[in-house]
Amino acid sequence: MDFPSALRDRRTRRRISQLDLALRAGTTQRHVSFLESGRSEPGRAMVVRLAESLELPLRERNSLLLAAGYAPAYPQTSLKAPELAPVREALDRILAAHAPCPAVVVDRYGGLVAVNDHFALLTEGADPELVGPGANAYRLALHPRGLAPRIGNFPAWARHVVEALRAEVSRNPDERLRELLAELEGYVPEVAPEEAHLGFAVPLELSVPDGPGLRLMTTVTTFATAVDVTVAELKLEAFLPVDGATAEYLAAAAAGRAAAGVTRT
Repeated sequence: MDFPSALRDRRTRRRISQLDLALRAGTTQRHVSFLESGRSEPGRAMVVRLAESLELPLRERNSLLLAAGYAPAYPQTSLKAPELAPVREALDRILAAHAPCPAVVVDRYGGLVAVNDHFALLTEGADPELVGPGANAYRLALHPRGLAPRIGNFPAWARHVVEALRAEVSRNPDERLRELLAELEGYVPEVAPEEAHLGFAVPLELSVPDGPGLRLMTTVTTFATAVDVTVAELKLEAFLPVDGATAEYLAAAAAGRAAAGVTRT
């Protein structure tokens, strides 16, 4: 896609007018119009300003720079690289700090990057192929051989997960994400709108073999100031108790695992 088309596409997908974008980027509506029509060519600094003003993810900012004929501005470093050691250490600390609650780190596509010791509580009974190396958290959550059979409110909770992913695909199109979304949609039954929202959040109602069931809500943590594509796309998702019974079960399960000397592999 050429730069005029790429800029127009990203602006319209975010429902931002040329005037609004111009004000955000410190330029004029006429200049934005000329850029989108191809009558003007942007400098590198202008492309970066426009990308920032559109609040594009770093991957998309690089793509816009490439469309304009410039080299990417943001590196994409392997998480295993020595320079990202502080990131790995931070993730380990944050994961450990969420004890006794399950927590997991995923990449842009839902690939499992790291988990804490308590994440195993969620994956009990799941097909090992959905949990092992290269596993996808979205697929694990919604696949019939994953968590789905244990989720009491599966239609509502699954629809919530799929809608969030659909919004991401709409805002930042990606063929790999679009294919994953199509797969996940096939696992989710229809649900009436009034059934999709329960209280202040859509909980994960998960059955356990030795208790009344867990009610968990999720929170997502990101590196807000990241300037590396890999780091910017990481998400740490924690599963927190909605009620006292769930909190007590998580604490007891963690104590049991500690007494048995069980840790994640």
